[in-house]
Amino acid sequence: MTHLPDHTPASGPLPGIHDLGYARLDTDRLERTGDAEVVYGAGKTPSQVVELLRTLHATHPGHAVLATRLAVEAQEAVSAALPEAVVDPVGRTAVLGEAPVLRGTVAVVSAGTSDAPVAAEAATTARVFGAGVDLITDVGVAGLHRVMGVRERLDAADCLIVVAGMEGALPSVVGGLVGVPLVAVPTSVGYGASFGGVAALLAMLNSCAPGVTVVNIDNGFGAGVFAARVARRAAPAEVKEQ
Repeated sequence: MTHLPDHTPASGPLPGIHDLGYARLDTDRLERTGDAEVVYGAGKTPSQVVELLRTLHATHPGHAVLATRLAVEAQEAVSAALPEAVVDPVGRTAVLGEAPVLRGTVAVVSAGTSDAPVAAEAATTARVFGAGVDLITDVGVAGLHRVMGVRERLDAADCLIVVAGMEGALPSVVGGLVGVPLVAVPTSVGYGASFGGVAALLAMLNSCAPGVTVVNIDNGFGAGVFAARVARRAAPAEVKEQ
C-alpha cells in the first residue's frame, strides 16, 4: 500500500516566525528583503494593532515599523499605549521606531486635496522604506500651470508617485513632462461615473505616456514601497552621466 507523506507541522516554534495566536509575524522579512513586515490595520482590533506594532519593534529595534489603514479607535489606542509612535490621522498610519538613513528622493504628487489620505499613506510608506520624500500637493490638470510650476522638482526625483481621482489624467501629463520612473495611484475620489476609482484606474492603465506603471485603487502603500525601492537603488547623478 502506498502511504501519503505526513504533512503534519512539527511541534515547536518555526524559525523566522513569531506566533501570536491570531497572527504569525514574518520576522525574517527584513533580512530577506531589506524591509520589515507591515501591519495592515483594517479588520484588526485596536489591541491587536498595538501588540503587533510593539512586537515588530521589539524584533527590529533599529528599524522603523509601520501600520496602515488604522481606524480612529486603533489610532487612539496606539497613541495611548505607544506614545513614542508617530500617528498620522490623515494617512491613517502609525510609525514606531527611528526612520532609516534615507537614500534617494520620491516625489509624491497629488491632484487635489481630496486625494490627501492616499498621498499621505504613500509618503509615510516611502519614508519608512528608506527614501526621502518631496510632497507636491494640489497640482491637478484643471490648472496645468500648477504642474508646470513644479517641473524642476519632478525632474529632480528618483521616482514619482502620482495620485489622482476623477478622470485620472495627471500621471499621463506628468509622464509626458519628465523621464522619471512613475507609479500612478488611482483614487476613489470622483462623482458617480468615476465608479469608485475604476475610471481613474482604467485611464492610468491606458496612459499613452511611456514609463507609467499603475497600482490598485487607493493603494498608497503599494506605491510607496515600489517608489522607495526604486529611489534607494538610484545611482548618483555623476555615475549616471558616465
